[in-house]
This record gives sequence, C-alpha cells and structure tokens, in this order.
Amino acid sequence: MATTREGSAGRQARWQAIAQRRGLYAWLLRPISWIYGALMALRKLGYAWGLLKSHQLPVPVIVVGNVVVGGAGKTPTVIALVQYLQTQGWRPGVVSRGYGRTSKLVVEVTAVTPAADSGDEPALIQRATGAPVFVARQRVAAAQALLKMHPKVNVLLCDDGLQHLALARDIAIAVFDERGCGNGWLLPAGLLREPWPPSNCGGYRPDVVLRQYREGAQPPDMVSVPGLPVFNAVRRLAQHAVGQHGQRIALEQLKGQALTAMAGIARPSVFFDMLRARGLTLARELPLPDHVEPAVYTALQQSETGPLICTEKDAVKCFALTNEADHAPIQIWAVPLELVPESGFFAAMDARLLSASVRCGAVNERPTSD
Repeated sequence: MATTREGSAGRQARWQAIAQRRGLYAWLLRPISWIYGALMALRKLGYAWGLLKSHQLPVPVIVVGNVVVGGAGKTPTVIALVQYLQTQGWRPGVVSRGYGRTSKLVVEVTAVTPAADSGDEPALIQRATGAPVFVARQRVAAAQALLKMHPKVNVLLCDDGLQHLALARDIAIAVFDERGCGNGWLLPAGLLREPWPPSNCGGYRPDVVLRQYREGAQPPDMVSVPGLPVFNAVRRLAQHAVGQHGQRIALEQLKGQALTAMAGIARPSVFFDMLRARGLTLARELPLPDHVEPAVYTALQQSETGPLICTEKDAVKCFALTNEADHAPIQIWAVPLELVPESGFFAAMDARLLSASVRCGAVNERPTSD
C-alpha cells in the first residue's frame, strides 16, 4: 500500500512540474482551464449579484487561503495569526472544512478527537494553539456552531476559504510560496485556482498578500499587485523534534543517524530539502499524498525499524496509531514548522481588525481580557 501511495505522490509532483511552465502538456490542458475559469467567474458573479447567499457573522472573519493549489502555507499562517491574536487579548476561533476526514457531522476538534473526524490540519491547529476549532462540510455551519458553544470568541479565522464565498469575510489573506503563480494559468493547465492578478468583482479581491519562502531563499515573484499590500514571511524548521509523548530532542542529536523521512503533505520534497539543510542524513525518503489515510502510516510503522522523522501534520495520525499499538512503539520524531512573518504583517492585521470590529458593534471593537 505504501508503494501505491508513494506513486500517487510522484504523480502529484510531476503535475506540479508541468504546471510551472507553459509546455506541451500545459497547452493541451489550456481549453479545460478556460472552462474552469468561466465557471469560477459565473460563481463569483452569483454572489456579487445576490443570487447566491453570503452569510455575515457577528464577529470579524479572517480568511486565509491560497491562489495556487497545494501547500502554499495556509495552516502555518493560521497558527501564527491565532498565536499572535491571543497575545493581543483577542479570543480567536478557527473553522475549517477538514479535508480528508470521513465524518459528515459538525465536529468540535479537541485533543482527543480522532483525525478521521477532524482532519489532520484542524487537529494540528487545535494542538498548536488551544483555540476552539470546529469543522463541517459547510464552513458557515462550523462557524455558527463554534460561536454558539464559545460565545466569548470575538474573531474567527477560516482555514483555506479564499474561494469559499458563502462565508462573508472582513479580511482575506492570499498566501504564496516559492512557486509564485507557476506558469500563470488556471487549473488544470497551471497552478492557479483563480486568476492573478485578481479582479475586484463583488469586492472579493484579497486584502493582503503574504509571500512565504524558506530560510536563505528569495521571496516569490509574480504576485505583487498595485494597491495590494505584500508582506514576507520566513518558513523554517524548528531546532528540535517532538516525540509521541511530548518529549523533545535537538536536531543536532539526530545528525549522523540514517533517518527515514516521510511527509504526507502537498509537496513532500520541500520538507526533505529542509531536513537536509539542517544537516540530517536521509537514508530513505517516503513522499506520501496530502491527507493520506491512517492505514498507510500503520503499514509504515510495521515495516520500518526506525527512526522515522515526519512533519507535525503526519504526527497527528502517526502518534495516535503508535500510542494505540500493543507492541513497543517505533521511534518517530516530528519536526515543527515555524513561520515568522515580518512585523508589518501583524500591524496590518491589527488595523484591519479594529476597523472590522466597528461593523460588529462596540462589544467587539477591541480585544478584552477575562
């Protein structure tokens, strides 16, 4: 099963490479991208003209999403924003669709919620921040349930909702990584989920762009738009890894060991490159598809002798399986990803949030403490 999944991850990587340039395969797919673009434009017009309903909430809503498909850094951005808002006295909550989960219910994500019910990214957000996190097939339903159960929440963040227009937003953040806009074409001929530069049809243009890039690299190009603030954020691995019982080990202590690295994320090669940049020796690389099912991790734990090193997103499922096992647990380490936006990004969020709070009434105009 693991071999099959590695093959799927390889196909994803090959398509990503195709979408970075305007080669033969991209040209062949171009007509389909025109149809996709037309459907996206009609849908946006439906919301702009009031034919489709957009639900307004009584608290400010921050939407974090990507214009390019796959792994641009939405979840690290949400985590960094929630942690910052908590230090400023806000009481943030997070809603998500919870991709990869099997439950169809509205679920509050807690430390003990199975990943099959929550999705791996919402579980990671909850564990990293301690903030209320709700998932549902419809983000509006998740938001309404969260505010009902946690009435003190005074700002909501929507993870991966830039193209989800049913939930009205006050602030929209478009996240880019080193790929920029790829070849500049829409799916499936390119990486773009929507045209870039964006139109302002119905006021759905993003308010802020956050360009993420690895430590030591350069910010992506092709994303700047006149009148649209652009901020940078450095993405790096922590200096430590975390075990299944919360124990920590410095990455320095793992140097010289023959490690098996696995990553069930949109672009596994990025994680592997970052591990090598930290001086670690990767004897084997296991690229897995994004949101891979737990059974794949079970098979890997049974076939590998360790040590295994993975992302925090993989650990959401791996650690749960290891703790449930009736045999001696395999040695697995998860390396946290740190996102460090420039200070101007948070200042821009402060200004926009206070302005958005005016819409919600004086009770939410400023953050308050308990």
